[in-house]
Amino acid sequence: MSEKIKFAVIGAGHIGKRHATMVQRHPEGELVAMVDTDPARESEVDSYGVPFFLSMDDFLARGPKADVICICTPNGFHADQAMLALESGSHVVCEKPMALSKADCERIIYKSLQTSKLVFCVMQNRYSPPSLWLKEMIMENRLGEIFMVQINCYWNRDARYYKPGTWKGDQALDGGTLFTQFSHFIDIMYWLFGDIKNISGRFMDFNHAQLTDFEDSGLIQFEFMNGGAGTLNYSTAVWDNNLESSMTIIGEKGSIKVGGQYMNEVEYCHVQDYVMPELPPSSPANDYGHYKGSAANHHFIFENVIDTLKGKTFATTNALEGLKVVEIIERIYALRAPSLVKS
Repeated sequence: MSEKIKFAVIGAGHIGKRHATMVQRHPEGELVAMVDTDPARESEVDSYGVPFFLSMDDFLARGPKADVICICTPNGFHADQAMLALESGSHVVCEKPMALSKADCERIIYKSLQTSKLVFCVMQNRYSPPSLWLKEMIMENRLGEIFMVQINCYWNRDARYYKPGTWKGDQALDGGTLFTQFSHFIDIMYWLFGDIKNISGRFMDFNHAQLTDFEDSGLIQFEFMNGGAGTLNYSTAVWDNNLESSMTIIGEKGSIKVGGQYMNEVEYCHVQDYVMPELPPSSPANDYGHYKGSAANHHFIFENVIDTLKGKTFATTNALEGLKVVEIIERIYALRAPSLVKS
């Protein structure tokens, strides 16, 4: 493709607007439409200067042709909307998670193969300098055999986030804490160390009984298929503010901890015959007002999408990797007692 890549964005909330902004900032990207079921959003996105549609069906029937359709809607809509986009002949950029089940991910992948269209999964934490550095350390076998990996994700999501009448906290549309809050960190774990087995876990609901249809905390243990043991400890029951997202790696030749609120800081590095380099600064976290999310790295996503479609590179997070993250979460959640899934 020599011309600009045309994008349409489905979902005009905070993340949808970020997608639209990143497209318009890229010299080889062109935003052609915004879609949202809330009529009030039309005035909010008027500054983008593109047609606004109240449904994806209406956009596909009457709107301009898009090379890429970005899915930025509640999690429970991702699978069906990705299918519609692929059937219309567009590539797809899908916000995490790719779907809420492995079966739906497989449907998407099968359709993408049928239509010869690509599916890009948004896992922007891979672009953070500490994540890229960790990947290099593992690829170069700097730590030798991996013994243990501990992932801690302790965030605040309270009544300010789980507001009545929204999709957040609804089992069918949200899917659960691991899907909405912490799938990025499961993605980094899978990206670095591969798949897991022999999963066991405990799940608790400390202070979200009136807010969500599912647990707010979990303690998960597992083994890596490539060797070594791991734990994932997570909670959204932290009071007032996010506490940390961290990964500690104990290896044969050294130990590393990447921490901070969003795995954005190297807190410890002691590795045999290795001097820690100075890393570029991490992007700030996505700021939603009273709470913050993962790193604001979406500009890297759109650089990758456009360069891939122009034949310059390949997808950073492909559909199979998106499927694996969903499948790992699905296997973890299979351990939950029915009482912790209340819908």
